[in-house]
Amino acid sequence: MPTVRIPTPLRQYTRGARTVSVAGSTVAEAIEHLEHQYPGIKARLLEGDGHLHAFVSVFVDGEDIRLAGGLATPVGAESEISVIPAMAGGDHVPIPFRPA
Repeated sequence: MPTVRIPTPLRQYTRGARTVSVAGSTVAEAIEHLEHQYPGIKARLLEGDGHLHAFVSVFVDGEDIRLAGGLATPVGAESEISVIPAMAGGDHVPIPFRPA
C-alpha cells in the first residue's frame, strides 16, 4: 500500500500519525482513502472544486505531482506520497529601495 507522510500541521487530523498507509492507484484515490480513515483531512488538501490547494504541494516518490499528472499521478504499492504545506511568516521586514 502507498504511504502518505503527514506534515506536523495536519497530524491533528490523523491522531498524531506521521505516516499513514492508504489504498489507491492514483493520488486522488489515495486522498479519498485518507479522508475515509481520517475525516476532515481532505478539505485541508483540496479546494471545493477538487483541485489541490495552492499552498499545498504533493510529491510522489520525490516528484511534484503538479509537474506530473496532478491528482491523476499513479502511485504504486511501495510509493511514498509526501504532503508539504507552504510555510510563511517570520520577522522579515523589507528594506525600502533607495536609488543611489
